[in-house]
Amino acid sequence: MVPLTAAPFGRVLTAMVTPFDTGGLVDLAAAARLAEHLVESGHDGLVISGTTGESPTVSDVEQDALLRAVVEAVGDRATIVAGVGSFDTAHSIHLAAAAAAAGADGLLAVTPYYSKPPQAGIAAHFEAIADTTELPLMLYDIPGRTGVKITAETLARAAEHERIVAVKEASGDLYAGTWLLRSTDLAIYSGDDTLNLAWLAVGAVGVVSVVGHLAGRRYGDIIAAVDAGDLETARKIDRSLLPVVRAIMTRTQGAIMVKAALQLQGHLSNRHVRMPLVPATEEQVAELESDLIAADLLEGTAE
Repeated sequence: MVPLTAAPFGRVLTAMVTPFDTGGLVDLAAAARLAEHLVESGHDGLVISGTTGESPTVSDVEQDALLRAVVEAVGDRATIVAGVGSFDTAHSIHLAAAAAAAGADGLLAVTPYYSKPPQAGIAAHFEAIADTTELPLMLYDIPGRTGVKITAETLARAAEHERIVAVKEASGDLYAGTWLLRSTDLAIYSGDDTLNLAWLAVGAVGVVSVVGHLAGRRYGDIIAAVDAGDLETARKIDRSLLPVVRAIMTRTQGAIMVKAALQLQGHLSNRHVRMPLVPATEEQVAELESDLIAADLLEGTAE
């Protein structure tokens, strides 16, 4: 078993969607209910207002209200991590301070996107966020979205900061991740559901998942099997989830499909997203339903 100090945000975290009502407003009551469902379904951590939470189109005021609603609902039972990523360092600093005031347990900051800053700028950005509060910070490396990968040298510099403690890895570079584990004390969390087992096998302490909305207990079982050295069991569970990973992560944007899946399961009343995202089509939902059945993840089936 990985000690708690080595997994600073928990083991099974989901990057939670942001529910909207029929008028397009953030539905705080639905968010609280969903958070409670996730915690009761195997999660010991939640990430609020990450990419899957549609943070680019959710205002600062809405993000603050959402975070407070989730902290009130489940803050005594799970680690609540607030997404504070932005391409503007001053904005991320503002979000970090607001998250600390709202009761977050930790912060998640993605690499500044679009402007493609140099590595020195990336390091300074993360350090400025870490200096803003006393909360632990998880960096998020996803070059497919940001256009820039965090280099090994930048991660080594970041690891020297006492509050930068982890990396959400979605670069797909297992080799670089293994070197990171060898050369720093940073904890790695898999941020790519297609590679969760691979990351855990090389030493990741947990997952920050989208598919976890539907399969928190199974991801917990995979982590327990890897901890016990039982790769056969871990592979078996991982393969059982392949249909839903395909459905959520490979056909269109993840938030679109996971909201549709949660609606099918009865955990959301609608699948509304904010533009420029668009809701899953009826054809996509029909295909999704077949995949959920194949993975035994519809209501009334065993998770």
